[in-house]
Amino acid sequence: MTGLSPVAALVFLPFVLAIGIWVAWSDMRAMKIPNKAVLALLAVFVIVGLVVLPFKMWLWALGLGAVVLVAGFVINAVGLVGAGDAKFAAAMAPFFIGGDIRFVLGLFAACLLGAFVSHRLARAVPAMRRATAHWESWTHADFPMGLALAGTLIFYVLAALQPLF
Repeated sequence: MTGLSPVAALVFLPFVLAIGIWVAWSDMRAMKIPNKAVLALLAVFVIVGLVVLPFKMWLWALGLGAVVLVAGFVINAVGLVGAGDAKFAAAMAPFFIGGDIRFVLGLFAACLLGAFVSHRLARAVPAMRRATAHWESWTHADFPMGLALAGTLIFYVLAALQPLF
């Protein structure tokens, strides 16, 4: 299922949760994922990961992040995803090292569907629209993919905690 040990997931969780909420909120509000959030997530993995992961796994994880970054630049260049989404995906990628690709892709599909439906339902609620009238995602043609990406990362780390319960 996940490549993270329960202990590693427990240590990563507060950071991933805070940064994931920041990314989702920012993307819905401004249709942008702040570079500071991307760098913060990368810093968390580099620093905390070095302590809670085996060194070889940590190195492979950084390599995976580099591959995803290159792929993200290519996908962004052809206009399929935004630059912030590509950079955030690259910063997220190291957390998935050693995970079951079927689980990761299934989780991403579920989070994408859930984020899309939730976003569309929320923007249809007049009270929600009034409370967040300045949010660009309500009227933007594109979907705030940071919402789905952040959800995928958060739920992946939570799934790694399952053996503790």
